[in-house]
Amino acid sequence: MTRQEVLDQTKKIIFDCFPDMKDLDLREDSVINNETAIDSMGFVLVICKLEALFDVRIPERQWKKLQTLGDVVNAIWKRVQ
Repeated sequence: MTRQEVLDQTKKIIFDCFPDMKDLDLREDSVINNETAIDSMGFVLVICKLEALFDVRIPERQWKKLQTLGDVVNAIWKRVQ
């Protein structure tokens, strides 16, 4: 699996969970909580779906360090390589 595939799947999960965001230009430098409609509970939902999809575990203590879409993708990518 490539990093681009992880990015694409992450965006798909976000858009599936938050259909109102489909028109948003979600970039790797997009700050999840500030530039999107994702609140803390939504963020937990996205992370849990990503962990299930990629069969990985991101420690909860690391979640607060994930600020941008790129941060989330990197956390997943690091664990699927």
